[in-house]
Amino acid sequence: MSNNKKQRKTINYKRFAFKITALLVAILVIVSGGLYLYLSGFNDTAVDLSSKLNNDDITRIQTSGKSCNILVVGVDVGTAGSTNANDPKRTDTMILVHYNASDKKISMVSIPRDTLITINGRNQKINAAHAIGGVTSAVAAVQKLIGVKINYYAKVNYKGFDKLIDAIGGVDINITRKMDYDDPTQDLSIHFKTGLVHLDGKKAEEFFRWRKNTDGSGLANGDLGRIENQHIFIAKVMEKVKSPFIIFKIPSVLTAVKSAIETNMDASEICKFGYMFASIGNDKLSMETLKGAEKSIKGVSYVVYDEAQNKKIISELSDNKAQVVNKSKLKIKVINGTKKTGLAKDFSTYLVEKGYNEAKTQTGKATAKSKIIVYNGSEDMKAKLQTDFKIDNIEFLSSSDKSFDVVVTLGDDHELMH
Repeated sequence: MSNNKKQRKTINYKRFAFKITALLVAILVIVSGGLYLYLSGFNDTAVDLSSKLNNDDITRIQTSGKSCNILVVGVDVGTAGSTNANDPKRTDTMILVHYNASDKKISMVSIPRDTLITINGRNQKINAAHAIGGVTSAVAAVQKLIGVKINYYAKVNYKGFDKLIDAIGGVDINITRKMDYDDPTQDLSIHFKTGLVHLDGKKAEEFFRWRKNTDGSGLANGDLGRIENQHIFIAKVMEKVKSPFIIFKIPSVLTAVKSAIETNMDASEICKFGYMFASIGNDKLSMETLKGAEKSIKGVSYVVYDEAQNKKIISELSDNKAQVVNKSKLKIKVINGTKKTGLAKDFSTYLVEKGYNEAKTQTGKATAKSKIIVYNGSEDMKAKLQTDFKIDNIEFLSSSDKSFDVVVTLGDDHELMH
């Protein structure tokens, strides 16, 4: 008799477990379907990068199972006192996210906002790119700087960021130093004591943006220290969204996502990447910061990108080995299409410093726009050549003539940096 009771208890337990599993599956199906429908009208204001950048610089990945790069930018408040929502805004945070489909890894690389770039021949900090030309300019700046293709972007505004953190229930952070900073122009009033603190949306924004106190004290390495804090915060957020209880917060999370993020992903892509981020193990996630040296140029402080120091980091942003350019085997010709005497020779010297062979040089017809022509080469070389040569205009042609692999014409728009 007692054995029968035990058997009935076992059977009941199995039935209970089955019902719970079935219920969770049903909830996930309903949530996934609702998520897709809810997000279908999500990106009405998104910038179509594939139509904005030249020669398919941005290749959107429409099918699942492929690797990709996503540029995530957080925009600041814009001009103090402005009530115009379209007022040009700098990026306060810039993170390049790579999803490696072959080994299911996610690599995140933060880009210091003071990183030196050139736009229209002028030195700029990379956080100004968005203010100058919007998302298109920000994406182009990052792609030109490090030589990888960017497939998607996600632009986060801080008001929406607050709502998103509130929607997941906030996060707990151990604050290791006192923070006291006030800036009325940015509506920032940051005050934290050391110890474990629960951050709601507003407090999370303050922690995420802090890098120094009003009296000038703070992080010894400035923005780089702030990025370290951001990585700690991101890890805590990912820990929170992996909690089983997050399923009950999905409705409020969806509402917050729509108000917080502008992106060129469609609903299915948002679902796919959202699931990947929520399910990835800690051993499959890495967070790095782009390396560079601080340098003052005409009284302005910049972080100058160092290609050699970033080789390993950049390699993690591409699992397409065909993108590697064998510099020592390329036969290059440089044509000077300007009135600047010796420019082609200077450019050849610059290429040697970059690891390429010395180029043959000649003077050609005057031209306004610089151009690279690659003969019988793979388009996987494109981003690397654009970065090294500082020229966006590139064309791939087939030819029976094997004299040169790459022919560069330098026009009046050329920006030689070395």
